[in-house]
Amino acid sequence: MKSLLTAAIAAFGLALVPTAGAAAPAPHQPTPEAKAHGITKAGDAYLGWRQAQPTTTTTTPTYAPAASVYGIDVSSHQGNVNWTYWWGQGKRFAYVKATEGNYYRNPYFSQQYTGSYNVGMIRGAYHFATPNDSSGANQANYFVDRGGAWSRDGRTLPGALDIEYNPYGATCYGKTQAGMVSWIRDFLNTYKSRTGRDAVIYTNLDWWSRCTGNSTAFNQTNPLWVARYASAPGTLPGGWGFYTFWQYSSSPIDQNVFNGTQERLVALANG
Repeated sequence: MKSLLTAAIAAFGLALVPTAGAAAPAPHQPTPEAKAHGITKAGDAYLGWRQAQPTTTTTTPTYAPAASVYGIDVSSHQGNVNWTYWWGQGKRFAYVKATEGNYYRNPYFSQQYTGSYNVGMIRGAYHFATPNDSSGANQANYFVDRGGAWSRDGRTLPGALDIEYNPYGATCYGKTQAGMVSWIRDFLNTYKSRTGRDAVIYTNLDWWSRCTGNSTAFNQTNPLWVARYASAPGTLPGGWGFYTFWQYSSSPIDQNVFNGTQERLVALANG
């Protein structure tokens, strides 16, 4: 009887429904390339995971402005960070991964976010976006509720949207360029409605050009954090006239420079 029923279903072109015990494909399986960069499971993504490191790195990038402030960014890959050490290395700000998609919170977030603050740094939180999972508004709310909020204390930077290569599949997360711009706008509008601040956008020229059509929609409102591991930031994406942050190396940890003085960094934190 069962075989006759199966044949009848197939004849009408209907799919068989899996039994309750059937295994469903696991979501967020890292690509081979992502695995080669240390992303082995959902939540492992980090700022600039696919950036190419130059053969030689410098402690200070050649084309950083004279008035600069240096900092680092961290995620769960760094575990419990020795913030006193990095303060001694001249780092004065830090961005800490808080969340990814709508399914992951960095288990080291508290130690990293509070520890950087306690040692004297100006700190901020970032969100690794996965636009194929849920709306921009959904992920912005998830971020704000799990560490991405902001306070006017002179020591907390606006949250950052990390929008870059997909470690789990299609580079542009299955979205058209217009669809990606719409998703980003949804995230940014929701973040601002929750915090009163315009979020920082972290990206790079190649991904932004491919996946947003090099959109200029945000260059008048949202500070740019550009990723380019080189001695100079190169051509900026999206019509931004200048960068606010530049991630210029990942050796021996993700290295960043703020385009301005310490006073201007405090002003950014204060809003």
